[in-house]
Amino acid sequence: MSDLQIRNLRPEEISLTVDWAAAEGWNPGLADAACFAIPDAQGFFVGEIDGEAVATVSCVNYDDRFAFLGFYIVRAGFRGAGHGVRIWNAAIAHAGSRVIGLDGVVAQQDNYRKSGFQLAYANIRYGGAIAAPSLPSPTDIVALDKIPFAMVETDDATVFPAPRIAFLRAWINAPGHLGRALLRDGKLAGWGVIRRCRIGHKIGPLVADDRAAAEPVVQALLASAGSGEIFLDVPAVNREAIALAESFGLKPVFETARMYTAAAPPLRIDRIFGVTSFELG
Repeated sequence: MSDLQIRNLRPEEISLTVDWAAAEGWNPGLADAACFAIPDAQGFFVGEIDGEAVATVSCVNYDDRFAFLGFYIVRAGFRGAGHGVRIWNAAIAHAGSRVIGLDGVVAQQDNYRKSGFQLAYANIRYGGAIAAPSLPSPTDIVALDKIPFAMVETDDATVFPAPRIAFLRAWINAPGHLGRALLRDGKLAGWGVIRRCRIGHKIGPLVADDRAAAEPVVQALLASAGSGEIFLDVPAVNREAIALAESFGLKPVFETARMYTAAAPPLRIDRIFGVTSFELG
């Protein structure tokens, strides 16, 4: 077998990783690829043999302190030959001295530990069919793109380890993405984005001061998206987020291990009611 050649994916090629993720059952969003290229266009890798793609991984550097790893896939038929280790090492090298986070398959935790990752907590994907609410949204719910972006940026800093300004702008405004926000006394108390995926819709991020703020945001997002399959990825340590998901009739369908190469960043996990993406954090 020919040697594995590793190179960066060009931004227009990142859809390859998204398609592979879909084939693995990860149900990515329809506009994910274009958004994912924004934080770090050099953070996506492909391993090729005789020009054929056999492995992918991403390690997106958000700033000089934090990176997030995802899309670690080796095609069936090419596993067990060391290709995964080689492309993994290329991604880790790209991060340099940064702390790296990932949402890994639970069964692979031991392998990730060998690379220096330690478990912080589990994330649980909840899913199910939901009918769109028939009641109008509360008057204090507004379209997210009508909120001064500086408010969203400041709020996001409480739940994400690094600035992701350009990514957030793109995520909020991407085709098929709808955002809603809740204001309390003129302050941003909750906000979220719903996007169309290969199957149904996902809500993420969903950030709120408490469940009472998160719930009307979810209702408004559901009303904007219509009936169908809905998915929400929540930190297992946020019991209010789990209670919220269950109150909408959603059930656990998948679980990941959130891991970091150093101490978990000091985030307000109690405000994380929905993870943006298992692939980019």
